[in-house]
Amino acid sequence: MEFVMNKLLGIMAAIDRGLAFIIKPVVVFISLAVAIMLAYGIFTRAVLNAPVFGLEELVLLGAMWLYMLGAVLASRERSHLSADFIQVICKNKTVIRVMHMIATLISLFMAFMFATWSFDLLAWGVSKGQTSTVLKLPWYFSQGSLFFASVLFIFYLFRDLISDFRDVCSANQAVAEAEKQY
Repeated sequence: MEFVMNKLLGIMAAIDRGLAFIIKPVVVFISLAVAIMLAYGIFTRAVLNAPVFGLEELVLLGAMWLYMLGAVLASRERSHLSADFIQVICKNKTVIRVMHMIATLISLFMAFMFATWSFDLLAWGVSKGQTSTVLKLPWYFSQGSLFFASVLFIFYLFRDLISDFRDVCSANQAVAEAEKQY
């Protein structure tokens, strides 16, 4: 069983490296583009008194993708916000590992709910054909970021669940082996 989990985690690590290779430069590019567009928009509005129409639409589109890809990177590194109070009230490592796995299961369930909702929103946006006011960009360009991120959340949470399960199993196996020695 542990061999299968390790093999699956190895495959997921390879996929993760490929995703990170693509997502990190995209996040840098979008960050720079949003910063430049904001600065340019402020300059043209405040100094030249000639606002650039449609620039806010591009900033919004970039910000949506930037926010969601940033959340994906946080999920990838398990650096997203969490409230791990179990470690404060309990010192039993097995209980902590099990509670961590339960938290990952709950997060995975929520990610599936988010994916369902975001897919419905994306499908609705495609069917309605709504566009932005000035540049006539389809709204599903920004709505797609929600679905894309939710799929990657599921991927990373599934990876975390396998890792948590492996940790719980190996800890239980170590305890069982220690009990056999006595």
